[in-house]
Amino acid sequence: EAESRFFGGELAERYEEITLLYSISEILGSVISLEVAARTILTEVIGTLRATRAALWLHNVELERLELVAAVGGEGQAGPISVDSEESVTASVFRSRNAAILEAGDEFPRGHANHGSRNSFLSVPVGYTPPNGATRTIGVINLTGGKAEDSFSAGDQKLVAAIASQIGAAVENSRLVATSLRQERIDKELELAHHLQLKLLPACDEFEDYAEVAARCLPADSVGGDFYHLFRLTGGRMGVMIGDVSTHGFGAALIMALTMSAVAIHASEGDSPGEVIRRTHRTLANELESTEMYLTLFYGVIDPDRGEIVFVNAGHSHAFRVTEAGEALRLGATSPPMGMVDEDGYAEATAPWSPGADLLLLFTDGLSDALGAGEIEGERMLVDEAVRGRTLATGELLERLFMLTGHGIDVPADDRTALLVRI
Repeated sequence: EAESRFFGGELAERYEEITLLYSISEILGSVISLEVAARTILTEVIGTLRATRAALWLHNVELERLELVAAVGGEGQAGPISVDSEESVTASVFRSRNAAILEAGDEFPRGHANHGSRNSFLSVPVGYTPPNGATRTIGVINLTGGKAEDSFSAGDQKLVAAIASQIGAAVENSRLVATSLRQERIDKELELAHHLQLKLLPACDEFEDYAEVAARCLPADSVGGDFYHLFRLTGGRMGVMIGDVSTHGFGAALIMALTMSAVAIHASEGDSPGEVIRRTHRTLANELESTEMYLTLFYGVIDPDRGEIVFVNAGHSHAFRVTEAGEALRLGATSPPMGMVDEDGYAEATAPWSPGADLLLLFTDGLSDALGAGEIEGERMLVDEAVRGRTLATGELLERLFMLTGHGIDVPADDRTALLVRI
């Protein structure tokens, strides 16, 4: 009879443990919030093992400490624990990856009576084993016993270890989901930023009744520092601009947006190219200095009636006037790149312009570098292609220029922009 009662008690205890593990599986499968699931599980554990407190600590990799994620029951430590702490059972279990059972009154560290435990204490590491990789410890589960004479058994330790295994998998899954959602949100924000930046660039079809224009800007990242701008000016004139900020990414995109806004304001007032760029520089001076960026910039005003183009070239080497006869004449630099020196005045230059025949060819170094032939040879290849196709529609010629870049091999990513104007 005594033996029957013993085995009956054992069976009831095992049944209770199996029920607990099944309940935990259901909780982890149905509750999205890790914190809510952890508190629910710890509540179940306390009831089954008759503990007074249960706590889940997870490893913060960046700060190298254990942080309390959830706790139920009586009072206990809430602040973070350094993983290097020599006086913490939790930190010791985390480092050693071995569970620890302390009887009521046991000392920790050994020989330090002032760190004795009034109640029994069970600390079990939480591990996670990825599909292809070694098991790593990601946290610790702690249980505090009830009455002083109660103690945790090896069976209790095995049960909590099984629970810890389930929690470890759930924690990693939760982290993967959070990382995926965060990356998805970032991707959406980058996509939005990309579309917004491209919308800052003028649409070429707005100038169909005014000039023949083709342009394309391909940022290396979601956003970049290349840009172009077009302006209808009084007297049948047309303002044409291209710029290349020294880097790419969000910093360059900010400078690009500021430059386009400033130029649009100053150009609309009808100032000369030199005055427009001078005032733009003054507007951007603080931002260029604080970000330690600079930009190459070409701004030209084509006047078909006078047969000339007046321009400022602030260090932008890829600017050409392609004549009807097939000459590619460089519109050379008149000033240093904006932001490299404190330039209060920008020099202008004037070149002849044959209305309806000449072609303005502007591009950034990202386009020439994309050919993979070196800076000088890449520029020559693009210019030669423009000369060969000078009589083509600007849109068709633009396609040919970008088709050349498909032959580049192992070329570092950079923004690629080209602008063609015939007026």
